[in-house]
Amino acid sequence: MSATELVRLHNDFPEIHRRAVRALQVNLGYRCNQTCFHCHVNAGPNRRENMTRETVDELLALLRRSRIETLDLTGGAPEMNPYFREVVMAARELGIHVIDRCNLTILEEPDYAGTAEFLRDNQVEVVASLPCYSSENVDAQRGDGVFEASIAALRRLNALGYGQPDSPLALTLVYNPLGASLPPAQETLEATYRQHLGDEFGVVFTRLFTIANMPINRFAKSLRKEGELGSYMELLRESHREANLDAVMCRDTLSVDWQGEVYDCDFNQMLHLPAAGRRRHIRDLSLESLEGEAIAVADHCFGCTAGQGSSCGGALK
Repeated sequence: MSATELVRLHNDFPEIHRRAVRALQVNLGYRCNQTCFHCHVNAGPNRRENMTRETVDELLALLRRSRIETLDLTGGAPEMNPYFREVVMAARELGIHVIDRCNLTILEEPDYAGTAEFLRDNQVEVVASLPCYSSENVDAQRGDGVFEASIAALRRLNALGYGQPDSPLALTLVYNPLGASLPPAQETLEATYRQHLGDEFGVVFTRLFTIANMPINRFAKSLRKEGELGSYMELLRESHREANLDAVMCRDTLSVDWQGEVYDCDFNQMLHLPAAGRRRHIRDLSLESLEGEAIAVADHCFGCTAGQGSSCGGALK
């Protein structure tokens, strides 16, 4: 049974509806300088999907005709798209808050020298994946040498003002579990991160997000290989909290893939579950018309409402 088939099986996730769209989460492509085993996008160095010039122009046209408050850029490594800087600058000129979902190590790649300074100059919020504060766990999840490069990138960002007390340059770290378990309490783990990263490496940051691993694509294959996919799905379902439904990010965030097609969230995008059950493209889209629309849900959605809740903005409760 495939991961897609599993998440659709016996789906009884509660019906939810969209509020006004305040944020766009845009996947600029699946190319990445890393290959992480938990990656729900299956991103990596050999992927060739990248948003084209034409689609970038259609994205910028949508931004100009809409009332978007936040543009959340993701990938792969979004910085590897050749139009990344153009998109950032155009959004900032419109007064839109921009988030860069950064894997940190891209900032240390010679071909992307100056990226950290570019982010600072454009007041871009950096949301950076760092699944642990120890080299052993990070390298096990993301590859040999990733932790060392991540610490170097964090120090670079700190030197530019990111994450410093009273700085407008927000540096958010993202934790996700190593295996088939829910994240621990976000506040408690944030305190532990601050102590370890500060004491051992002199690194500071603004806040920590905890995010549950979604049982799709690469992570689902790993769970299936270990015989844990079914039990992890049951853990998510059994840990569902109704109170989290009001805060899930799909209520006011719309996901756009590298081809410009529209989804309710990044996870639905990877499972090819289009918003409202029909394919739509940003060139024809009016964001105002989406308010009140039913959100496409399936069993993987329990990953967002389990326990303290999980979204690209961290814990919900």
